[in-house]
Amino acid sequence: MPKSAAKKSARKPAPKALQKTAKKAKAAVTELSTGEATVETLLSHGIRTVYALPGVHNDHLFDAFARASDRLSVVHTRHEQGAGYMALGAALATGKPQVYSVVPGPGLLNSGAALLTAYGMNAPVLALIGQIPAQAIGRNQGHLHEIKDQAGILSRLVDHTGILNGPAEAPAKVAKAIRALHDRRPAPGALECAINVWGERGPVGPIPAPMPPRLPRIDEDKVRKAAKLLGKSKRILIVAGAGALDASAEVTQLSDMLQAPVLSYRRGQGVLDGRSPYSVNLPLGHELWAEADAVLAVGTRLFTPILQWGIDRDLKVVNVNATADDAARMHKPNVALIGDAAPNLRRLIAALETTNAKRASRDDEMRQRQAKMRARLAKLVPQLAFLAAIRAELPEDGILVDEVTQVGFAARLGFPVYKPRTFLSPGYQDNLGWGFATALGAQHARGDVPVLSINGDGGFMFTANEMATAIRHRIPLTAIVFADGAFGNVRRIQQEQFGNRVIASDLANPDFVKFAEAFGARGLRARDPQELRFALRESFAVREPTLIEVPVGAMPSPWEFIHMPPVRGKARR
Repeated sequence: MPKSAAKKSARKPAPKALQKTAKKAKAAVTELSTGEATVETLLSHGIRTVYALPGVHNDHLFDAFARASDRLSVVHTRHEQGAGYMALGAALATGKPQVYSVVPGPGLLNSGAALLTAYGMNAPVLALIGQIPAQAIGRNQGHLHEIKDQAGILSRLVDHTGILNGPAEAPAKVAKAIRALHDRRPAPGALECAINVWGERGPVGPIPAPMPPRLPRIDEDKVRKAAKLLGKSKRILIVAGAGALDASAEVTQLSDMLQAPVLSYRRGQGVLDGRSPYSVNLPLGHELWAEADAVLAVGTRLFTPILQWGIDRDLKVVNVNATADDAARMHKPNVALIGDAAPNLRRLIAALETTNAKRASRDDEMRQRQAKMRARLAKLVPQLAFLAAIRAELPEDGILVDEVTQVGFAARLGFPVYKPRTFLSPGYQDNLGWGFATALGAQHARGDVPVLSINGDGGFMFTANEMATAIRHRIPLTAIVFADGAFGNVRRIQQEQFGNRVIASDLANPDFVKFAEAFGARGLRARDPQELRFALRESFAVREPTLIEVPVGAMPSPWEFIHMPPVRGKARR
């Protein structure tokens, strides 16, 4: 080619399509700070609220929050544990990812119990944690809030961790962390960012949109095997855990097809409407476990039945769970269906249409057994009377948040739950003091329904300072404090098992009505179940932050209905 032609060719403009693509790519690159890139990614993934307590390590992140205040709100709490628990409550009540942010070191540790509980409850909570200057991490120089191996601590509390090193990588890392919250089994995650990196500015590419979840392929051979096993079984028990919360319709249909009672102790309550005679509590489930020839476990490890009640070769198990490890954690099932419960159960229902034996109704049997169980539980009548008052006033879709307290223990046995995600209980951590701040987050996220927090006077004072948060952010939570002047469960154990050597279990309490009023909240007192009904009715009507004090005495022990002996095979310890 002649030189003149080559020069002419070199000067030839690029095709219009390429010019358009280049211009679009250039426009997609924006200069942002790491904090701003993080916020834009949260927004693109549907996050509209951050529960937080500010501090110098996160100043530039909070400035990014402020710049996006027309699209994102920050609910600031009075303690880091309040921020963590509020995010947890919002995640449990909605089933959607929630975010909180605190400073490193003591801020992280103060919120650590909430992260630990989120892990135990499979809650999609993302923690944004500050860090000391990037160049000083791991050098043990004594910077403000420095903590040895903060990343290592986080890795033991959550499933996914990472560190943001600048604005360019922030969108991808934040998007990956949010996706990890729902990757197969829901779990919390955490991202760190150094004090000098949040404000660092630079070019940022397109903000990633949410990616669809990765769904394992349904194993049709195993579905047919499960259908054959269940179809020929005569007495089936369904056990529903947290993994069944989004499969209520399917579990209900299977219960009818198989004439199978559904046991749910805490997390799975409401998967089957609690008014059904087939919805069974823990002690009735204990009886049915002894009689069953097959168990369909949905989204549960079967911790209590296998470790306490025992298992043998005559009991066949079909476990529907998020991962193969979860399905076999306590006992290798005869069949494991891996993935989300709802699609697996829909395939199981279809397969059972051709394999299920004709079954006689167990309605009369289950009504009779329920009546006998209510008679047994009459021992807990002080707690159950208050719970009956609560059930009478709380709407069907209202949310009850229990606590590690006498009425809370009884609620897990005798409070009818009508819908999924309307009974929040702290899982295997069972940590005292989680309830009030968690309920506050649930109420903030579900402003369309009333949320009720039940507490003992011991647990309530762990996060009672968040009453200020309820007032500041106009969160209309109703909380009950059953006040007996003691850590009641501890005191009873000391009296019954340690020769009445009572120590460190007595409490000095404020006047809880005046306590609430001092914050500007509504304070009420109810001395019996009927007065409690009136107080609840008033609170739910006015929709203002309300604290109801209920003075009580010692209450009967629930433990004989919770810790029960083996009924088959050999219990595993």
